[in-house]
Amino acid sequence: MDDHVAPPSPVTAALSHAQFVAWLRAVAPYVHSNRGRTFVVAFEGELIETGHLNALVHDLSLLHALGIRLVLVHGSRPQVQAQLQLKGLQTSFSGGLRITDAAALACVKEAAGGIRLDIEAAFSQGLPSTPMANSKIRVVSGNFVVARPVGIVDGVDFQHTGVVRRIDTEMIERTLQADALVLMSPLGFSPTGEAFNLKVEDVATQAAVALKADKLILISSLDGVRDAGGRLRSELPVEEAERILAAHEASEQTLSDLNYLVRACRGGVARAHLIPLRLDGGLLIELFTHTGVGTLVSTEHLEALREATSDDVGGILKLIEPLEADGTLVKRPRELIELEIGQFSVLEHDGFIQGCAALYPFEEAAMGELACLTVHGDYRESGLGERLMKRIEARARAAGLKRLFVLTTRTSHWFLKRGYTMAKVEDLPVQRQRMYNWQRRSQVLIRAI
Repeated sequence: MDDHVAPPSPVTAALSHAQFVAWLRAVAPYVHSNRGRTFVVAFEGELIETGHLNALVHDLSLLHALGIRLVLVHGSRPQVQAQLQLKGLQTSFSGGLRITDAAALACVKEAAGGIRLDIEAAFSQGLPSTPMANSKIRVVSGNFVVARPVGIVDGVDFQHTGVVRRIDTEMIERTLQADALVLMSPLGFSPTGEAFNLKVEDVATQAAVALKADKLILISSLDGVRDAGGRLRSELPVEEAERILAAHEASEQTLSDLNYLVRACRGGVARAHLIPLRLDGGLLIELFTHTGVGTLVSTEHLEALREATSDDVGGILKLIEPLEADGTLVKRPRELIELEIGQFSVLEHDGFIQGCAALYPFEEAAMGELACLTVHGDYRESGLGERLMKRIEARARAAGLKRLFVLTTRTSHWFLKRGYTMAKVEDLPVQRQRMYNWQRRSQVLIRAI
């Protein structure tokens, strides 16, 4: 049997190259916006137990190479449980916290120490033909967390279980400025020299707030925040997240993770993410694609339906280019868009132009043209087109216009469903009749507003 594999054809190779270049250019804005930012990334011990550590380290190394400052916080619950079982010990929980006696604390230390060494070893890889080739990453651990005991709550003595009292931000900042990664374990230390078992989520949240981090990222066994109906909420304003918490409209684990995301946002972290640990590359998808994965809780208003500015010209051109290429829209050169930018409204989401539309008034006829109504292909079933249409109608009414018209070759049914009626070229304002393109033979639709 001939095992020779034929090289790809020139056409296949050219397509592959074009796809790669298009992808790399598409992620460039995210690379620029994230460079120099500080991210606190926390991951549960289940990620290590399920064999996903190497893949995560590869992705984190790439982020580091792109100039992102990383503080990592690892969990250790399954590893601690394994140590307890190995020694024939049992512990109990109260209010979601492990009651850590002296024997359990020894297991916590063993588990944390083993995980820390595994992580440091993973970042020390550098084999050729792997994502870690040519990487030289230094990982610094230390006593960055000052803790205090939980104490006795409702008659339950939590012994060596603690909560974060303070984060040594000065030393962490020095480490980050030295281009090293900071690695924090779910352990804290008191001024008296005692060690305390901490929740990974508590350490990560307190660190993100204290460092004034740009992002807190929790890599969880959950796939995101699902509401009481099981619907995944990909984005949540912090106010809506707080409402879900107050109404208990999610599972207990979801509410627990969501609580930390909200705490981070209310503490000054602009964005807090919850992403699934079992999705290979989930961290990269979340940071370098517009749709992302999991759930984002934010204090920012990510979506804006507004009038366009000169800064939007590039986004509008990129949006309408495919429809110009297939003949759906009339070609508009950059110079024309720049000249007429005041006529446009845009729907922006997190810096990405999802849709646009323009209003051209003909005041002598009390009519306006709704033109260039365009929605990105990924969002055409999301009702964005109708929102843009209503925006243009509101602008037209504010300008004293009584009717809107559209010229279209392919989307007449969409407008008919929304109250527009078929008309003739002669029904257009005289000035627009003179500009009518008889080669395109666009259909005319009019609606009273």
